[in-house]
Amino acid sequence: MSRTGKEYIESLRDGRAVFVHGERVADVPEHPAFRNAVRSVAHLYDMAAGPEHREVMTYPSPRTGQPVNRAFLLPRTPEDLAARREALKLWADATYGLMGRSPDHVAGFLVGFALRPDVFARAGEEFGRHVVGYYEHVRDHDLYVSYVIIHPQIDRSKPAHQQEDPTLYAGVVEERDGGIVVSGAQMLGTASALSNEVFLSCILPLRPGDENYAISVAVPIAAPGVRLIVRRPYAEGVPSVFDYPLSSRFDETDALLVFDKVFVPWERVFVYRNIALTWDQFFETPAHIIGNHQAQVRFWSKTELLAGLAYRIAEVNGVVKLPPVQTMLGELASYCAMASGLVLAADAECVHDPRGFVYPNPTYVYANNWLQATHYTTLLTYLRELAGAGLIQLPSSYRDYQHPEVARDLDRFIRSPGLSSVERTKLFKLAWDLVGSEFAGRHQQYELFYAGARSVTTSIRAFRAFDFAAAKAVVERCLASYDLPPAADPAVAVRA
Repeated sequence: MSRTGKEYIESLRDGRAVFVHGERVADVPEHPAFRNAVRSVAHLYDMAAGPEHREVMTYPSPRTGQPVNRAFLLPRTPEDLAARREALKLWADATYGLMGRSPDHVAGFLVGFALRPDVFARAGEEFGRHVVGYYEHVRDHDLYVSYVIIHPQIDRSKPAHQQEDPTLYAGVVEERDGGIVVSGAQMLGTASALSNEVFLSCILPLRPGDENYAISVAVPIAAPGVRLIVRRPYAEGVPSVFDYPLSSRFDETDALLVFDKVFVPWERVFVYRNIALTWDQFFETPAHIIGNHQAQVRFWSKTELLAGLAYRIAEVNGVVKLPPVQTMLGELASYCAMASGLVLAADAECVHDPRGFVYPNPTYVYANNWLQATHYTTLLTYLRELAGAGLIQLPSSYRDYQHPEVARDLDRFIRSPGLSSVERTKLFKLAWDLVGSEFAGRHQQYELFYAGARSVTTSIRAFRAFDFAAAKAVVERCLASYDLPPAADPAVAVRA
């Protein structure tokens, strides 16, 4: 059943081992590093549970009949895809596309898994049952699942099994009655400190000999032996939401997850020591496509924020009518339209699987992945150019407005026609938090590497998803429409 924000917050008080600045966090929902981000996620849960958005955000569970989040909907028709997209967009807009691993992200991967239990059943029927059972458990209890599916950057020249320590990368170290034991570490646990459970697997290609690391399991964040070592949180130490409106509220944080002899019951094991299946779970099911579809809906919201902010700054600076500025804004609008249009195209041209379900068209999903990685930096550059020095010449904090003499100076010199000093400062601090703060730098890196390095992931996936056979057929048809002309009458070479 759909949870409330309060229920979500309470679920995080489970004794989890989260470490920041060398100290174990006693209360994640109240710690300055996580408090506001937890409240942002809680707001999403309240949106889904509340009467105003319930019809958009939920549907009846096939098992219990209770309302569950539409992110878990198994799409059988194009209308299902559209309804699911509408729910994803409502949540993405609530965080301005800045929480990339919100609860609906891994939900999409679980949907893809549940649509193809036969893939998991290749290693035994029980694995197909396990993955469906886990999907239903998460759906009906409205759990927040994050994932860690990348090995730590230690020595990428060697496969997992040739590392100096066999437990550097997370893998199975023991099989017991009732389950397996996992040890090692995995990155990049975005939002793991905010989630209830973590899905542990590997999306990087594995080689023969890597069987111990070829697993797919689900583990509660509070499970004994799980430790989260979080990077420096950007919400800590900010003067106010006014000064850092994004860093203070939407920093999901990223973490290294250490698994120290963690016991995993068999019912939470979906792939076991199977290299081929570890890869196939992502790419022979629609999991990777449906999960990335959520990421593109989120990116759509983010581009709208960028485009709107750029236009507003151009207005405030009195340059919006200048042709060079309109050219820049037009390019921003084009990127925004491409991001949204590719999402809509992926749904409109959805793939009808013969098993009776539909999923977004990978040609458009992976084209959007490429757009996201390639042009996000361009969007930021345009916003920087339009804002100019206004991004730098800002009051140090809201406290400047509480000093009478300083406030008078700011009211006189930091303002725009029709916009007070406070309002202008608020606008430009929002822009700075999107392009210049540490939070902004992390987001730029995040979008660049969201789907992996372009040369080996996004472009290759776009290449594989595109229908080059149809494109070549157009070329052949064109070539077949004419021929080498005879010397006497060149026009004869044109074919009907």
